[in-house]
Amino acid sequence: MSPRISSDGQDAFLAPLPGRSRPGGLDRRALIAGAGALALTTPACAAYPPDLPPLKSVSPYPLGVAARHLHLADPDWARLAVANVSQLTAEWEMKMEYMLRDDGSLQVDRADALTAFARKYDLKVHGHTLVWYAQDGLHFQKLKGRPDTFLNAYVEYIQAVVARYRGIVRGWDVVNEPIWNDGRGLRPCLWREVLGDDYIGLAFEAAHTADPSSVLFLNDYNLELTPAKRVTFLKLCETLLKNGAPLHGIGTQMHISADLAPAAVGVAIRDIASLGLQVHISELDISLREGRLTNVVEPRLDQLKVFEAVIRAYNDVPAGQRYGLTLWSLRDKDSWMNSARERKGPIPDEPALFDNRGQPKEMARRFVDLVR
Repeated sequence: MSPRISSDGQDAFLAPLPGRSRPGGLDRRALIAGAGALALTTPACAAYPPDLPPLKSVSPYPLGVAARHLHLADPDWARLAVANVSQLTAEWEMKMEYMLRDDGSLQVDRADALTAFARKYDLKVHGHTLVWYAQDGLHFQKLKGRPDTFLNAYVEYIQAVVARYRGIVRGWDVVNEPIWNDGRGLRPCLWREVLGDDYIGLAFEAAHTADPSSVLFLNDYNLELTPAKRVTFLKLCETLLKNGAPLHGIGTQMHISADLAPAAVGVAIRDIASLGLQVHISELDISLREGRLTNVVEPRLDQLKVFEAVIRAYNDVPAGQRYGLTLWSLRDKDSWMNSARERKGPIPDEPALFDNRGQPKEMARRFVDLVR
């Protein structure tokens, strides 16, 4: 039996997916408040530089950004996003930690809100993420002593989530961060403990069955920073393909810092593209700090060099393999790097293309120059 869909009604709105009818379908209540009710105009604000076009208007591939539900209700964020990006990724609201309740039912209000916002403003949606070693949930913990029941629940969860957004979400990070950071092999996790190494292939098969048109990704980080991890990751991709898994793309997160050697970016993207799969730069941000940050002048220059290397390398990927580039924050103040938990020291980080006021930084200008 598929996971039950439930809603506590605490979020701003739930809106229906057009033309879809399935068990557990969306709540048909009218859109009453919040992000979906915003009336947005572009450009983002009167002070937006008139000489800089909206970034998505010059990008030869989908340009995305990560979004949280609070962003959707922020008119300044929403105007800036609608003006400059063509795709949204749910930063958290489509992860199992939020979507799966302890009783096995699905909590979909925030994911529905994001997809409704995207439809309203003609934006694409990328799904993130179905299976992650870091999140499993009480529902699955209770089933781990019953492997057959666990397997059925695993497949049903993936299929219920993917089918709900079939035709709306264009691609999914099916499995997220499966490789140890030092490249030694697969990470331990509940999924591997119960289902074995094939938990990855099973997830791809389940997602493909639920939506055969969706582009399915294996997503990981530090592929440019740690060559040994990249080798292991690409071997995993090759094994999945050899075994017939419906793996269509590779997501390279690119949470990187200004002190990364720019040449390392080009090598990594060439290696990733060599498999002929779709390539998604899925979570790009470039931190100014590595260790102690005492000033921002030199790190900003290094940050720009690294950013230019990313764009040049991605421009060199064959056009048919460029799924898109997703920024992991729109403004500096939106970044997870400046959260109370992650912030280090008195100087805020500046990893995004727009500053706290929504003004484009030099990285935004260089993006326009490099993709025109």
